[in-house]
Amino acid sequence: MSKVVEVVTKMAEPVVEEAGCSLWNVEYVKETGGHWFLRVYIDKADGINIEDCERVSRALDPKLDELDVISGQYTFEVSSAGAERQLKRDSDFAQFIGHLVEVKLYRAVSGGKEHVGKLIAYENGDVTIEMVKGKETELRKFLKNDIAMVRLRIA
Repeated sequence: MSKVVEVVTKMAEPVVEEAGCSLWNVEYVKETGGHWFLRVYIDKADGINIEDCERVSRALDPKLDELDVISGQYTFEVSSAGAERQLKRDSDFAQFIGHLVEVKLYRAVSGGKEHVGKLIAYENGDVTIEMVKGKETELRKFLKNDIAMVRLRIA
């Protein structure tokens, strides 16, 4: 985790919680054209709306200026974690056991790089999903080193 992400995460968590939300993720990324983005993703049980994002953004913006952890220009955004959010932390996987996920791999396994199924298990970075093929189900385990990304999937 980068120092910027670490510092912003620690600072943002209580602010986001005070706004009635939970902190899902913080990312600091360089995108096309060399421009930097600081993104804070939030969540709450009944869903995030624009007012939630605005409230958190207004509360975090002056605190980011005080921290002065980022030198140079960047764009600051607060948004919902999204319905098809990426699962990264152990706690993310634990929260969504039994939900439909998409596993993207670095190289094809069993005929493809993308596999969709119900998340059955997560252990030390390995992911097991239950895939439905016609009337039959199949358990498939993917190893941590083969997984590029796992995200929730809307049916």
